[in-house]
Amino acid sequence: MMIRNLAAAVAALALTAGAAPYTVVPDLFRTGEPDLGLKSARGAETFTVFAPTQGSDKFSNGVVLMPFKGRLYAQWQSSARDEDTADTWVAYAFSDDGRTWTAPRMLAPAGQGGVMRSSGGWWTNGQTLVAYANVWPDGFQSGAGGYAEYRTSRDGVTWSEARRVTGADGTPVEGVIEQDPHLVDGRVMTAFHLRPGMIAKPFFTDDPLGVSGWTEGRMENLPRDASNAAAAHERRLSREIEPSLFRRADGCAVMVFRDEELSFRQLASESCDRGVSWTTPALTAMPDARAKQSAGNLPGGAAYLVNAPNSDRPRLPLAVTLSPDGRTFDRSFRLRGQGDLQPLRFAGRYKRPGYHYPKSVVWNGALWVGYAANKEDVQVTRVPLSALDGR
Repeated sequence: MMIRNLAAAVAALALTAGAAPYTVVPDLFRTGEPDLGLKSARGAETFTVFAPTQGSDKFSNGVVLMPFKGRLYAQWQSSARDEDTADTWVAYAFSDDGRTWTAPRMLAPAGQGGVMRSSGGWWTNGQTLVAYANVWPDGFQSGAGGYAEYRTSRDGVTWSEARRVTGADGTPVEGVIEQDPHLVDGRVMTAFHLRPGMIAKPFFTDDPLGVSGWTEGRMENLPRDASNAAAAHERRLSREIEPSLFRRADGCAVMVFRDEELSFRQLASESCDRGVSWTTPALTAMPDARAKQSAGNLPGGAAYLVNAPNSDRPRLPLAVTLSPDGRTFDRSFRLRGQGDLQPLRFAGRYKRPGYHYPKSVVWNGALWVGYAANKEDVQVTRVPLSALDGR
């Protein structure tokens, strides 16, 4: 009995340990130098999926990419002028080569009666493409939170009716889905922001389509700072939001989060039991301008983080940072910097210069990163894997 109690105590301690799941080598990002002193990724190219005109929608964000049956798909949310408004709808386009794209098509319509929809990302089992959309019944600004719906397609053109994403008990999951599920050891993992409010929690499912069977992993959220307690309580917003994840060489999954306490560093949690239990998130040494981030693994196993690694508010440069084992990140390359950022052409609420909300996939021998430049241009940057694999 004492041995079992000791084992339980050790397990509980492991889940609340404060050590960060990964480290970053010192001086990798040189504050004060242009673009943090980062060299450009060799062979990187940037292509435009959608650019606003005087007669089109002028706000775009939440760009997410997914390969499906030889094409690359991009999904994003679009509105006439401002962010998170009732006229927001979910758009998508596709490309045979990642360079030339179709005109935007409607994936999920704008809501009615105060309901808002935003981009929720993709998943696929190879034969069916799943498109998620997040639904905010009282609008995003209410702080009440929302839920995820999905549509399916066998050809990327014709879509099913929307249905609710469900949990292991068959009932709808009461939360919005984060935009980039990952397959780790045969299990689909991501996070939902649970309502009321937006409380980030890791989830996993063994459903290859990622539309049912979702189970919440055990993770204790960090407390909010007392000075932010009133605002946090009013919106019921966790300190950790908008995560992504990668797999370490030792088999553990690592989930990285944006930090709402304005540390301008990533938070991270790890799970070594296929997403069932997670450590309490810890503050890492990875700078982050709080613009979402995208994590993953290259085909050889190396872990990567795509974000704006700035220890301040400007969301630039956009960079990819690499680790051979997911333990120590020791190389970083600039994808887009200050010098090649186009001017912001149209005013709008919450629009500002920078590279916003990146998400990435590996496709056709390259890492493809989708993002919204200035929250108006939908763009992708392609980096050959050969430029990232070399030391």
